[in-house]
Amino acid sequence: MKLRLGTRGSELALLQSGLVADQLRGSHDGLEVELVEISTTGDRVLDRPLRELGGKGLFVRELDQALLEGRIECAVHSVKDLPSALELGIVLASVPARESAVDVLLTRGARGLDELAQGATVGTTSPRRSALLKSKRPDLEIVFLRGNLGTRLDRLRNAEFDATLLAAAGLKRLGLDLGDLCCTPLDPREFCPAPGQGALGVTARSVDGEVRGLLAAINDPYSFEAVGAERAVARRLGASCYSPVAAWARHEDGVLKVEGTVVSPDGRLVLNEAAEGDPGRAVALGIEVANGLLARGAADVMASAEAGD
Repeated sequence: MKLRLGTRGSELALLQSGLVADQLRGSHDGLEVELVEISTTGDRVLDRPLRELGGKGLFVRELDQALLEGRIECAVHSVKDLPSALELGIVLASVPARESAVDVLLTRGARGLDELAQGATVGTTSPRRSALLKSKRPDLEIVFLRGNLGTRLDRLRNAEFDATLLAAAGLKRLGLDLGDLCCTPLDPREFCPAPGQGALGVTARSVDGEVRGLLAAINDPYSFEAVGAERAVARRLGASCYSPVAAWARHEDGVLKVEGTVVSPDGRLVLNEAAEGDPGRAVALGIEVANGLLARGAADVMASAEAGD
């Protein structure tokens, strides 16, 4: 059998899709996997915030269309880029073993947030990262930064800003030489990651049982449960790419622990909620966390972020 595996065209996306393809080939004798590169609007337009382009779904929409039209059988995504509610007829069929979910602060000299100079500039377009940064260092100036990892690192090295935040997983997968930069992993208990950060997800058509069966062979149940809980937090909150929402789930001693955070855009209000229980109740635990956040006023905080206040 041959699987056409859809992928975005960035260096990181192609590398990640290649890893998934290799896992599939290794799990099924004789399976042919072809990478089908599909250009997305989010990759083509890099000089404007996602808010102006229509949201995070712009990294997914063209892949979804190709999937529903039968031009590909499955597609690889960074789970953090997937909308919390998928297109009708598409399911998250597999989550291979997850890399680290944490954010990394990269600077040209300062070691950690506390060492950044007063009023230092930090390049990011993530509402979550921006709000969390402001909650810890309200003096920092947040500057617009989009583009692939190489572009962002080049701009940091060229002193266009003093620091940036990137996902540890992407840096590890690319194996970039960062010897000239200071790299500080941020404690996820203090700097909560984006839902699904560090995880890859493979989507397929809900009706395509044969393909879903093939993808199941590379699914890691622990990663699938953790990601499911985090995405349930975001889905129950109605989070979009404009929402400063974070969620982190992990297994400890047979228990799934789920944390969720909503931060006001100015960083002055930080809402935290947590739940833990049977990993088989991953989605329910995520909903429990989201309900706790909503009870504490998360909807108003998110509405403010959506309005750009």
